[in-house]
Amino acid sequence: MAKVTKEEVYDAIRTVIDPEVGFNVVDLGLIYDVDIDDKNSVHVKMTLSTRGCPLHQMMQEWVKEAVEKIPAVKDVVVEIVWDPPWNISMASENVKKALGV
Repeated sequence: MAKVTKEEVYDAIRTVIDPEVGFNVVDLGLIYDVDIDDKNSVHVKMTLSTRGCPLHQMMQEWVKEAVEKIPAVKDVVVEIVWDPPWNISMASENVKKALGV
């Protein structure tokens, strides 16, 4: 069985676009951590830009579905965390530049 890598998981998650700003959730800095155990079960820790995000459950589901498309992945848990709180400094330079930060 091939070992799933963090790079594969991040690449899959990059396909998830935050519809409010039009950037993927990785470049926005919303993905805090990815953990993969020896059975290729993936645990993603992510946050959202605001606690009141109306797409909270949809974004969580989109990330889960993106990771599940990796053939060797057994199961996926996407945990929403609020600490540390997200801020624009966590986004990639491309996103900051595009948003005029």
